[in-house]
This record gives sequence, C-alpha cells and structure tokens, in this order.
Amino acid sequence: MSRIGKKPLVVPANTEVTVKDSLVTVKGPKGELSIIYRPEAVNIAVEGENVVTSPVKDDVKCRSLWGTYASHIGNMIQGVNELYEKKLIVEGVGFRAALAGNKLTMQLGFSHPVEMEVPEGLEVTVEKNDITIKGINKELVGQFTASIRANKKPEPYKGKGIRYSDEIVRRKEGKKTV
Repeated sequence: MSRIGKKPLVVPANTEVTVKDSLVTVKGPKGELSIIYRPEAVNIAVEGENVVTSPVKDDVKCRSLWGTYASHIGNMIQGVNELYEKKLIVEGVGFRAALAGNKLTMQLGFSHPVEMEVPEGLEVTVEKNDITIKGINKELVGQFTASIRANKKPEPYKGKGIRYSDEIVRRKEGKKTV
C-alpha cells in the first residue's frame, strides 16, 4: 500500500483542481499545470477541499502508479502556490555565467562558451557567479538545474565547477612531494 497515495491532498483556498477524462489541471495564483494520467490504473477524484487517489486494481503496476500520481499532483498544487527554487554556484578562476535574453552563457574553462536556452516557464537570474532557477513545475526546475550542473561538475581537488548551493564537495588531498 502506498503511504503517499493513502493521504488525501489538501487543496488551498485560492487553488482549483479539475479532473476531466484523463487530464488533471491545477490552477493557482502563480499559474496553471496539467498532467495526463492513466485512468485504467488510478482513480483521481476531487472531494470537497481534498484530492483523493486510489488504485483501480490491486496489482504491482497500479499500486506503483498510485503513489507516483499522488506525488505529482501534490507537487503541482504546491508549485502553483509557491515557486520552486534551486540555486547553483559557479566556482573557479575565470569561470563565470551571464544571462542575455533567453540564453544562459557560461565560461567554464573550455575553449568555447557553453550556451543553454532557458526553457519556457522558468525564470533564471544570475548575480555574480550565483545562478537561481525558479518555476512552478518542480520537474522542469530540477531537470534544467541538473543539465546546467552536468556541464562542469565540481572536482574534488580545488572544488572548481558548478555545484548546488547546499552541496558539500568532499575535498581530496593533492599529490605529496618527496
């Protein structure tokens, strides 16, 4: 049994959740999100101020999707009420980031600058060497942040690279001279 799926999701007063056919739509003060679910596996219903999910059958596939969809809908409800935010720190000599229009340009020690297009629905700000990504879609915020970090992960000797603001890079000791 899914512990996440069992709990009813509380819908705040300024948020509206609608379920039609196989589409769940969540509208709130920050925006609107939708997800297509599988009605042959999960039942999703709005009962008063709560959203209730339940599996259609008692098999492995339905039970696994039950908790997954409950979690996705909970993230959508939270996202349309308050923005998700992730922060990255660019660390290293000559490493820098700049935002020009809808493009994030980074100098990361390569022979060329790394340019990334900011996805629709995300707000990116760059101050000195701190990159802040905000948005209502938790999955999109996390995926874009991870793709930025993947360009130059922090290395353990000097700590150069792109790291999350709350990430701790374990430092190694360098070579010892005789």
